[in-house]
Parts: sequence; structure tokens; C-alpha cells
Amino acid sequence: MPQVNTLQQTQSQTQGLTLSPQQVMALKLIELPTVEFEEKVRAELIENPALEEGKEETLPTEENTYEEDSAQESVEDWDLGDYRTEDDIPDYKLREDNYSTENKAENIPFSDSVSFYETLLQQLDMQDLSAHEWEIGEYIIGSLDDDGWLRKSIESIVDELTIYRGIETDVAEVEHVLHTIQDFDPAGIGARDLKECLLLQIERKTDSPIKDLAYKIISKYTDDFTHKRKERLMASLGIDEATYTEVWSELTKLNPRPGSSMGEVIGKNLQQITPDFIVETDTEGGLSLTLNGRNVPELRLSQDFLLMIEEYSHTKKENQRESREALLFLKQKIESAQNFINAVKQRRETLTATMTTILELQKNFFVEGDESVLRPMILKDVADRTGLDISTISRVSNSKYVQTDFGIFPLKYFFSDGYTTAEGEELSVKHIKRILKETIETENKNEPYTDEELVLKLKEQGFDLARRTIAKYRQQLQIPVARLRK
Repeated sequence: MPQVNTLQQTQSQTQGLTLSPQQVMALKLIELPTVEFEEKVRAELIENPALEEGKEETLPTEENTYEEDSAQESVEDWDLGDYRTEDDIPDYKLREDNYSTENKAENIPFSDSVSFYETLLQQLDMQDLSAHEWEIGEYIIGSLDDDGWLRKSIESIVDELTIYRGIETDVAEVEHVLHTIQDFDPAGIGARDLKECLLLQIERKTDSPIKDLAYKIISKYTDDFTHKRKERLMASLGIDEATYTEVWSELTKLNPRPGSSMGEVIGKNLQQITPDFIVETDTEGGLSLTLNGRNVPELRLSQDFLLMIEEYSHTKKENQRESREALLFLKQKIESAQNFINAVKQRRETLTATMTTILELQKNFFVEGDESVLRPMILKDVADRTGLDISTISRVSNSKYVQTDFGIFPLKYFFSDGYTTAEGEELSVKHIKRILKETIETENKNEPYTDEELVLKLKEQGFDLARRTIAKYRQQLQIPVARLRK
């Protein structure tokens, strides 16, 4: 009996997130540091003739203007939340974006003339990538930490590209671009953990029996390597001490933090950090917050364009094709300009709301400058108080700096988990780590404290922590185990 092919129709429901161009634009501006934001505003002024410098004036009457519904889309509709008014700010005032020369932001020398980020972008430009892949590569490079590692999951990168860049991609494509970046110099860039970082470096070495042994140690016996278990490694590999010494010599030349070496490779010129916020303390302990916008002009719709729209709308030529096309062009440019103005306002409100809340939660630090008074604070704390989405708070804190009376700090400096003592005192993990580091620094180097002994030492100071917690904090401080500190 012949086989009959049948077609079946099924229906499924999936949930996705779709952002409007206006939303994507605002999110892009929010994540830009001050200098890049200034450049973006200047570029937009050049590209869109309907946008000009100057204070915003009243828009044309309703009968003459374009449809504004999409341009005036509310912030609350897309998870940026309600912003606080000046009346909600308790202990300090907010100034205008432009500030006097007395309050001029400092520029702090930082690293080298060609940044870590720029150097990798130069290498990205040399690759045979599509424009789509290049954008993914740029985002991955921007997500690397100071050590040159990618500590975000590939899935997170995929989600963030969709939300913040409007780029549709998948895990396989991001993995492909990441592997391209992992071929950049210095070796080890783009690794997701220590094992991958070291293997990437070994792979570039000239083929030899020593290289093969080194690769085998890192790929199969990573734990024995990190704990210097010499006898176990020799037995597992079936090698003598002379060969082990040669392999070990090669392994110790590897750099677990390839990003940190970029300054030594590039040169000795100066690059500057421009703070995004300026916080000052008065004699009575009050705080004032300024959003750094010294080089960002006020924006408004071009008055010439508005007049032209009014003229075209009232002439008898409006039914002619050329007139209709001209009017459509003018309205499109005006709408684009208005969307950009709205996005700039939303950026200012988002940054102000975020920094205002950080000041409220960490006021003691901004008054005293003492790290020990930092209170526990996580992204959710700021998100809950501002009504903003956690991902928005993350983008602001990852790329912004604040100038204080005690120096310039990245916003992420103020975020840490908390610990509550037996007396009910809430302390920042930063404070506990500082105590742990000081305890280790004062130990007898001939008999360094084990993690169990550190538990007892910190308990004497009022911190009842588990051994695994002590071990975790010690590793985060990049302090080796006791036997390696002799």
C-alpha cells in the first residue's frame, strides 16, 4: 500500500522581548560613559539637521506637529521605572549639569595611551567578520574584566545583546566570535576560567614533548597543578624529576591574568578617566551631587525645520508629490531628533536616580571616606529603591565613575554582599576581607595560618565565619593557601 504524506499544522506559544528603536536608543545612551556620550551627542548634531543646540522651546500647535505618541513613550512602559523628583532627595541637592570651574572634575592618570579595550578592537578590525559579527565581538570585548577574562555566561551575552543592542543572535554564533577573540594577543584573552586561560597560552607554543605534557597537566590535572602536588603529578604522567622540573618551568611562565599585562605591552603614555558624577561634602556633612555634563550642549528641535513643516502644511502645494515627500522627510527628521532628546533626558534621569540611591545607602562613606563604613549593597537594593530594572542598574554601575573628596571610584566599588555579627551589626564583605587580609599580613611567615586557624582568628574579632567562606574570601583576595605562603 503506497505511503501517503500528510501535512500537519501545530500552534505553539513563545514569550519574547521586543524593544522599540526608542527604547534601544535610550539603553545605549545609558550604558555610555561620559566621554563616549559627549561624542555621541556631537555626532547626532552633525547627522540630523533637525537637531540643534539650545534650550528647548514650545513645540508647534497640535494641528501643525507630527504624531508624538511613539516619541513620548513613557519610561515606566519598559522597565526603567519611576524617577524620583527633587523633593524625594533627603540630605543633599542636585545641581544643573553644567557646573562652575570651582567644581571642575579632575582627570586621573590611568594606565596607558592605548587602552586594553582599544587594542583588542584594533585586532577585531583586522578579522574577516561581517558587520553583525563585529558588533558581537565589540560587545564581548567590552564585557571582559581587567584580567582579560569573560566571566559572563554565553547565554547572558546573548540576552544582553538583544536587550541593549537590539542584536538577534544565538549561543553558537557568540561562541564562534569568542573563539576568534581568543586568538588575539596577548594569549589567554577571552578565557572563561583559569583552565581555559592557560590552555589557550599553551596551544600557541611550539610543538614539543614538553608542550604536550604541559597541556596534559592543565587539561587533566588542574587541581594537582594549582596545589603543587609534585609527586602525584610525576606518578600520573610517568615522568622523572628532571622532566617535571622542565615542564614546571614552562607552566610558571604562563600568565593567569593576560589583561593585566596589557599596560606593560603598550607603552607609558597617559589615558584619563573622566568621572560621570561629582560628589562634594560641605563642612556640615551634607552632600551635593552633580551629573558631569560639562561638554554636552542642551538640545532642541531645529526652529528652521519646524517653520518649514508649518509652511508646507499650509501651502496649496501639499497635495503635490514633491511637497508631500518633502513634508514626510521633515517630519521623519523631527521625530528622530525628538526621540534622541527624550533618550538623553531618560539617560540623565536614570543616572541621577541610580547615583542618588547609592549616596543614600552609602552616605557615611562619602562623608568619611572610610571603606570600613561601607554597608552591604547589591544591585537589587538600588533597583528596589529607584524602581529601575536590575539590568539597568548593572549597566550604569559597570561603566561609570564618581569623583569624591577621597578620590575617583567605579560605581561597582560600592556594591558588596553583607554579613551580620552576633551583636546584629551589619557589615560589608569588603570590611571583612580587609580584616582577613590584615590578619594574614601579620602572621608568622614560617608558620602561616591555615584556613581553620583563620576561622578562629576572625572569630576572636567577632566574625563567626565558616572555613569555606574564609577560603572563598582568601581566593578572591588572591592569597594562596598556607603552605604556599611560607
